[in-house]
This record gives sequence, structure tokens and C-alpha cells, in this order.
Amino acid sequence: MKLKEKRGVMSDEDIIKRKLLIDGDGTGDDRRLNVISKTLKKWANSTDDSSLENQATQDKLLAQLSLCEYSVKRSQLLTRTTAKQLENYKKIYEKFEQQIVEVKESIKQNKDNLVQAKIWKQNHVMYDLLAQSIAEQPARKETNQRLLNLQAELKELHKEKESLEQKLDMRRKQFHVLVSSASKLQSMLEEAENDYNSGSLLEDVADSTGPEPMSE
Repeated sequence: MKLKEKRGVMSDEDIIKRKLLIDGDGTGDDRRLNVISKTLKKWANSTDDSSLENQATQDKLLAQLSLCEYSVKRSQLLTRTTAKQLENYKKIYEKFEQQIVEVKESIKQNKDNLVQAKIWKQNHVMYDLLAQSIAEQPARKETNQRLLNLQAELKELHKEKESLEQKLDMRRKQFHVLVSSASKLQSMLEEAENDYNSGSLLEDVADSTGPEPMSE
């Protein structure tokens, strides 16, 4: 049933083809020319027709010729219209092609802009981080002042070191003198003790060797 329904229903394309075959370029015009040719031959070879029949045949021929002329003019008009439409379609196609090229170029440009935007965003983030890091660091003037203060403190410490080294050297020299003096004093004491011991010994000896007292 569905197959029969499909066969029974004619599409727009089939209707146009049939119309062209009946009254279009080619078949319809050839049919009219054949009818005119036959009618003209019949009218030219006829000798018994009355004036009314001749007039009717002539009118029929003129009508057929008018139809043929109309068909020719219509075909020419359709040809010009078709050519004009084709030209318009060509312009529209070229316009679409140009728009497609422009759209592709725009897409490419947008992609490049997107890449540039991503790079700019990354640079902006890095710049913000760097700016934040710099902001967290002390100012250059403050840093220079601190450096000057540290240099001054370093000079003071150097001076104190030199002073301490001088004092230590003086104490070292004093200690050396003291040690030397103590050593000399020790020697002098030992020598004096030796002399003292020697004198006492001589006195003892003298006392022991002197004359004995006389008895009564």
C-alpha cells in the first residue's frame, strides 16, 4: 500500500519534467511546428475549400504561429532570466566565499588574540607576584640607611677590637715584665738566703774553734 501511494503521488520534480515535455523547450514547440507544417500543407494543397474554411484555416495558422512566437519569446525571456539568476547566484556565492574567508580570518585572529591574552594574563600574574615580593622587601632608602648603620657599627667594632688588642698586648708585656721581675726577685732571694746560710755557718765554726775558758 505504501509503495502504491508513493507511486501515485508525483513529486514537484516529476511535475516540472512533464510540463517541460508537454509545453516546454523542445517537445512542445516541435509539436506545434509539426501541426503548423501539416496544416499549411493541407491548406496549400486544398482547392475545394470555401472562403470561410480558408479563412478559418488561415486564422488557425496565425494562431499557431502566434503561439510559437510567444513560446520563443518566453524561452528567450526564461533564458535571460535564468542567466540573470545564475549571475546573481554567482555573485551571492562569491559574497559567501568572501564572508567565509573573512570569518576564517576572524577566527584565526581571535585565536591569536586568545593566545596573546593568555600570555598577557600569565605575565600580569607574574608581575603581581613580583610586585608583591618587592613590596614585602624594605625600601631602598631604608635599606641604604640600615647598611650605613651596619657599616658604622662594623667600624666601631673594629675600633673596639684594635683597642682590646692594644690592651691585651700591653697586659701581655706587663705580665712578661712581671714574670721577669718575679724571676729576678726569686733569684735575688735565693742568693740572699744562700749568703745568709753561708754567714751563719762561718760563725758556728768560729765559735767552736776558740780558746776554752780557764777554770778557777
